[in-house]
Amino acid sequence: MTTIARSNRYHIGIFGRRNAGKSSLVNALAGQEVSIVSDVAGTTTDTVWKNIELPGVGAAVIGDTAGYDDEGALGALRVSSTRKAIARIDLAIILLSPFNGDAAPEKEWVAMLENAAVPIICLLGKSDAATDVAAWQETLQREVHPVSAVTSEGKEKLLALIAENYKKDDNIDDITHSLVKAGDTVLLVMPQDAQAPQGRLILPQVQTLRNLLDKHCLALCCAPEEMPLLLSQLKEPPSLVITDSQVFAQVEKMLPSASRLTSFSVLMARHKGDIESFRKGAEALLSLQPGARILIAEACSHIPQNEDIGRVKLPRLLRKRFGEEITVDVVSGNDFPADLSSYDIVIHCGACMFTRRHVMSRLRQAKAQNVPITNYGIAIAALTGILPKVVY
Repeated sequence: MTTIARSNRYHIGIFGRRNAGKSSLVNALAGQEVSIVSDVAGTTTDTVWKNIELPGVGAAVIGDTAGYDDEGALGALRVSSTRKAIARIDLAIILLSPFNGDAAPEKEWVAMLENAAVPIICLLGKSDAATDVAAWQETLQREVHPVSAVTSEGKEKLLALIAENYKKDDNIDDITHSLVKAGDTVLLVMPQDAQAPQGRLILPQVQTLRNLLDKHCLALCCAPEEMPLLLSQLKEPPSLVITDSQVFAQVEKMLPSASRLTSFSVLMARHKGDIESFRKGAEALLSLQPGARILIAEACSHIPQNEDIGRVKLPRLLRKRFGEEITVDVVSGNDFPADLSSYDIVIHCGACMFTRRHVMSRLRQAKAQNVPITNYGIAIAALTGILPKVVY
């Protein structure tokens, strides 16, 4: 369970006022002390994420956020961190305090989560009073469930509600979906250059290979330079060839006419986001004018290499197509601008380190601001003229 990547876990965020008992609830669910518990309001200063195995869900991660009623300059930074957590989660738990007549913060956060299309479970902690439950239900127009981190009252009900929401989730689990079936031969062409981590494969390659094995496909692997030799030893060409987007053009030239072609990034574009939005973004990309401003967004933070795809190869390809006067900005991790209006297009990486909901939140943001967005693999295929030959 501990080896499952966080991007493949069900993300649950716990929200509430300072000292509402959020950290105690996280510890109760985790069965161990994960978050610091204190009677002093504001003990949690940043979101604390804990990997956990939940019944009916499996691998999950729970986020203990700072109180959304925090105050002052430092408090504003804490609340900002809590807001950012919304983009990552599949389910929100709002832990309510005893009703005191002031429900403005709760109404604001319920509305914010609803706008982000995040399912919500409302809990009432630190109180056994039925009047408080009724007051909150009337105020928020939502069902409220009492829970106690001390006595475990309501814990089983909460676990059942989490499992119920998990079953409704629309995450796509099958990376290769309908592209392959049991018995198909699939060739994975993976460059082992300076960008490849020493002694291991990158996450999308590992996930795709596991997906193919689970579907009982015949998976073959090689580097681009060994592709001709491998193909020559096959009686029949592979049904599908999957490669790194950076060698799309090179692999396409060696592709047998009977084989279909895609890339790990293109598969991730569908697996993690909205493939049609990315495809339309590629159409907008091809119509860019000289002087365009482009944002390249990477999900993971890493030390750039000499031939980094996001910082070197993709910008080089863009400048070759649209001229040296274009502006290319690169952001990584959670550093995604709130205002995208100054950009003509956003090109996002495959996002293997993000949850699908995290990617979809960025897609919604770009759409709301009328900024086209596409994906590394889709963009590179479009710029090299082979997108019509790529399957997804």
